[in-house]
Amino acid sequence: MSSDADADGDERSDAFADLTTAEVRAAFERADYVAEEDIVTTVLLALRLDKPLLVEGAPGAGKTELAKVLADGFDSELIRLQCYEGLAAENTLYEWNYTKQLLAVQTGEHANTGTNPNADASANTDTNEADDGNDVTAETDERVGGSSGSVFSEEYLLERPLLRALSTEGETPPVLLIDEIDRADEELEALLLEVLSDFQVTIPEFGTVSARVPPIVVITSNRTRGLSDALKRRCLYLHVEPPSHEKEREIVDRKVPELDGAVAAEVCGATHRLRQEPLLKQPGVAETLDWARAVAALRAGGSGSDGGGDGEGDGSENGDRELTPAEIETTLGCLLKEVEDVTRVDSELLESLLESARDARTRARG
Repeated sequence: MSSDADADGDERSDAFADLTTAEVRAAFERADYVAEEDIVTTVLLALRLDKPLLVEGAPGAGKTELAKVLADGFDSELIRLQCYEGLAAENTLYEWNYTKQLLAVQTGEHANTGTNPNADASANTDTNEADDGNDVTAETDERVGGSSGSVFSEEYLLERPLLRALSTEGETPPVLLIDEIDRADEELEALLLEVLSDFQVTIPEFGTVSARVPPIVVITSNRTRGLSDALKRRCLYLHVEPPSHEKEREIVDRKVPELDGAVAAEVCGATHRLRQEPLLKQPGVAETLDWARAVAALRAGGSGSDGGGDGEGDGSENGDRELTPAEIETTLGCLLKEVEDVTRVDSELLESLLESARDARTRARG
């Protein structure tokens, strides 16, 4: 880490200057992420322009996964800042190690005076006053050795996610995920402005820390509240739409390869039909994957059958048979997370889900 006192200047990363659409798509492929063309293009522009990426969409649409995929696809470190109400600056940027500072002050005083610690009452009083307020003064700083021995040096600085993302010294930029920013207070947005504008942060006692390799910044929001115009101006915007039936089927095939293809088609067909209902919480792609894994796990163990299998294995007698009403009813907890939504699934809706599943299976069989 370097401050403005010793930095050679703003060394912007050129790691993505010649990045192509094909390379971005290949990165997604390596991470088994099925990306629409608008996602590929927006990510390409964000990387080439060193712009943060603001990603919005329904819960479970794959916003957080996008940041993880970028880290995997470009072999980068993922640094995550999970937002919540009341998130304070010291949990996002940095804080000083007060215990270590005070210990250094006491040790420095004893070394400088060369006397017994009890010999200088006024020095001890100063130290106690600093302890009471968790504030080490400039006068005390000078007593422990000036600049090189300062208690406001990097040795005493505790990096939090934002500062850590700016302090990377390697050639590969880290991926900074600021997750669910809409859950945090508006004060956090103001705190982010300097970081997102110039990829730097000013520490009053230390100086300005500038990123030698700007991080790849992904900010996600579920739109539980509006974000400030100042924040949005600094970002490229991407809204993640729910995938089409075909895209979701491709996602399930990649992420849950142990599930038979025809059954995967049924899972996606039933889920798409369920999304047409006025639910309190619509199932996202994450829920579809959970359901697919649940069905695969039950069939692999010979469970979840209402007579369609012999309880032994998963082959053609069990693994690829049609979804049953019992399987859907007993695994609804993978898709629906509100009791009102669960009770909505009556016999009529269940029959409709089965019909949609059968239609999807027929199309998949071709």
